[in-house]
Amino acid sequence: MSNKTARSMVLAAMAVSVLGFSGAPTEAAVQVNPVPGLRQDFIKGADVSMLPEMEKNGAVFYDVDGTKMDELQIMKNHGVNWIRVRIWNDPKYGVLGGGGYTDEQRALELAKRAKAIGLKVLVDLHYSDGWADPGQQYTPHAWKNDSPQKLEQDVYDFTRKIVQDFRQQGTLPDMMQIGNEVKNGMLWPVGKLPAKDGGKAFSRLMASGLKAVRDLDPDHKIKLMIHLPDGGDNDVYRKFFDMLVKDNGVNDFDVIGFSYYPFWHGSLQDLQKNLDDVSARYGKEVVVAETAYGFTTDNYDQEKNHYGPAEARRSGFTATVQGQASGLRGVMSDLAAVPDGRGLGLFYWEPDWYAVPGAGWKAGSGNNWENLSMFDQNGKALDSWDVFRDISDETAPVVPVTVTEMDEPEAEGSTGIPVKLPQSVLVTFSDEHQEMLPIVWKDSAPVYDKDGDYSVSGSVEKIDAPISCDVTIKPKANLLQNGDFESLSLDGWTVTGDKWTAQPTSGKGDAKGEGSLHYWGGTPYQFTMSQEVMGLTPGKYTVQVSAQGKEDSSKFCLFLIGDNGEKKTAEISTTGWNQWRTVKIADVEIKNGKAVVGVDMKGAPDKWGSVDNFKLYRQEDSKAAK
Repeated sequence: MSNKTARSMVLAAMAVSVLGFSGAPTEAAVQVNPVPGLRQDFIKGADVSMLPEMEKNGAVFYDVDGTKMDELQIMKNHGVNWIRVRIWNDPKYGVLGGGGYTDEQRALELAKRAKAIGLKVLVDLHYSDGWADPGQQYTPHAWKNDSPQKLEQDVYDFTRKIVQDFRQQGTLPDMMQIGNEVKNGMLWPVGKLPAKDGGKAFSRLMASGLKAVRDLDPDHKIKLMIHLPDGGDNDVYRKFFDMLVKDNGVNDFDVIGFSYYPFWHGSLQDLQKNLDDVSARYGKEVVVAETAYGFTTDNYDQEKNHYGPAEARRSGFTATVQGQASGLRGVMSDLAAVPDGRGLGLFYWEPDWYAVPGAGWKAGSGNNWENLSMFDQNGKALDSWDVFRDISDETAPVVPVTVTEMDEPEAEGSTGIPVKLPQSVLVTFSDEHQEMLPIVWKDSAPVYDKDGDYSVSGSVEKIDAPISCDVTIKPKANLLQNGDFESLSLDGWTVTGDKWTAQPTSGKGDAKGEGSLHYWGGTPYQFTMSQEVMGLTPGKYTVQVSAQGKEDSSKFCLFLIGDNGEKKTAEISTTGWNQWRTVKIADVEIKNGKAVVGVDMKGAPDKWGSVDNFKLYRQEDSKAAK
């Protein structure tokens, strides 16, 4: 019996009691447990701002049974009770155009349709003519020459008009956002953050928008939200709201909104800690105003998608319909667990945005979101929509989650040098969530004196499962762990500095194999990525890496720190996308058994590219590799 067969038999027999899945074979296409402690008025929302543009370009929607239907009604049928709709000031002046062209008139029409079938409405004011997010918060064309004082009045008047128009139509919003993902401020340059004035100008703009709503709604029928990105980063939220609330006295709002995309913003555990802390620290209710999970890594148009295999790996859920449902349940469970019932609910960002020609993210472009939607490429609703209904079904039984798959670790090394074994393994469960679980090896750093194939046994204690690692000993073996990033992770590497600029990625041209380390920053950035290797035998060593990317003046270098802390470097230069160049440092003398390998990356704004195939190997016969 092979190791793989034996392991499969063990996994098939194991059951792990993890609350969150009623996963025994049933007739349900997607299995989701109810969420304990869910508020009766829990928000199960969806941002549908793209819907008018999609319908204009011929989009048709079908429920899971194939029945053609209005998209809002499909959502309601599956348990959705709110919509979110953004408003751009004057989209014809938008920096990028497209993206739904969501002006006030379209927002009013969507609100009217939603209210007619009993859905509540969140209005998201961007205070820009196009997309507003951490990287772009451009002042609307009509206000671009106004003084800071006039901008405060502009915000007040614009916000007041929106409330009046919605009220006159009989569709008073149930919640309003004053700005969108305003971590770096809004109405640049006047309201840009961080600022030398400690955020005073920004805070006055924010206060004007809040006051405009309160003046028309003294009974607080409309909840007011302030919304940030980076939902798993507690430091971002503390710094921002300490500045706004404690330093500048802006506190007349009800809700703190979080954007949380698990492939960008950390784990569900990171989100939970941030929700709990922020709610308690500022005494506010919390909403995940944007989230999404992919149901596939396929691409249905010519636009490169935001979500691929690397993002699926980081999200903690497989790229399947079940994984999408389970990921959403995880966010809802986090919100239900916020103390004092302050977790209001969530909004899925653009679950309707399947690939429809003409309905792109900007004018003339395609859709980079369609595999994160909750409709397939033909507009048919996915079974994952049922998560909105099933989380409230308190009669559903809870069934233990079973382990369904575990990766098979491999390692390689050279004679006389301790082999660096993987310290964790990716385990997939029957609800399609995934965990990196620690491994306990019987021999944590085996040393072999002959070339050949070996096996090391160990255990994954959390799931009480045996595991083995196939080890290959050969000349010029790569002594680095995860040097090719085929795991689509940073396992084995330490990243310091602007960590967010460096992420594993996949895709032809961006990686030499299945994965690589991708880097990009909209502003200047700097990070160091390194790996320490111990137990090296005396001799000469070579380190190398391959790189591709935009050609500019950025300063990148490969380094190897050997004996006595001496650091040898080699410049990394790139000449364009998919134009791979390999950089080497050879003849590095190692006598004391230790080396640190890595890259120092100092990038100019919009510098992008990737590095791949890191190798550290002992040179044969103490001669440099050719």
